[in-house]
Amino acid sequence: MAIVNAKEMLLKATTEKYAVGAFNCTNLIQMEAVVEAAIELNAPLILQCSVAPSKFLKPQVVGAIYKTLAAGAPIPICLHLDHCNDVEFCKVCADAGYTNIMIDASKQEFSENIRQTKAVVDYCHAAGGISVEGELGTVSGVEDQVRVAESEAELCDPEQAMAFVEQTGIDIFAPAIGTAHGVYKTKNPKLDFERLEKIAALINGQEVRVPLVIHGGTGLQPDVVKQLISLGGSKFNVSTDLKHTLIDTTYDYILTNRDEYNPGKVDAAVNEAIKNKIKYWIGLLGSANKA
Repeated sequence: MAIVNAKEMLLKATTEKYAVGAFNCTNLIQMEAVVEAAIELNAPLILQCSVAPSKFLKPQVVGAIYKTLAAGAPIPICLHLDHCNDVEFCKVCADAGYTNIMIDASKQEFSENIRQTKAVVDYCHAAGGISVEGELGTVSGVEDQVRVAESEAELCDPEQAMAFVEQTGIDIFAPAIGTAHGVYKTKNPKLDFERLEKIAALINGQEVRVPLVIHGGTGLQPDVVKQLISLGGSKFNVSTDLKHTLIDTTYDYILTNRDEYNPGKVDAAVNEAIKNKIKYWIGLLGSANKA
């Protein structure tokens, strides 16, 4: 049960009106903590690794860590490549054991986005056991050193969304609805709930076929998160919150233990802080005891 792709767990989440946390990790300590927290709360899990850390650590290493952590876990766990705009690197990660691939060609013209996304879908589906996420519209902010200004962000067109899903054959769909990567400048960012609701109705109105993704989870108020889930968002991406937790915990530990040179204790402090953060998100997303 442990090593799975994202689609099946997200179909269940969409139907039952909760979301699965998709948590971006940059190292082994984070990955271990995320898995431990999910197991303790009996929650399905999507481990995410963006392009930069995937390249730095090597896809084969990330895939091996994932398989090791997931092999004996009593919960379904997926390894997701996040926001990759390189078709060939998507294939490399699929071959290395990632079980969900996001091809992000959202900055391309509509027809080119379809072409690139379908190329990844065809490759992953032929390999078997790998689901694919695509995006339409662009999410503002910074993700994996890729910056999209608010003026460049473009919301997803609902009618195009339907055509995009049908022509690419994607398993999971990320529509841009006004969320942002990084830290929000306001407690109440302007999100287009009606747009999400319309997209969900068009794509999944008759039956749940293609689960929807919410990017830019960090900083959203709890009531906003719950509303997005109620409207059909079943994969909830969290990245910045974990980066801040990792760096702040490391800094605070070193600051208060300046004469101590024991990396294991730093790792233990980070592990505990990340676990607590993941448990908060699992509770908010409603995925505890849904494994």
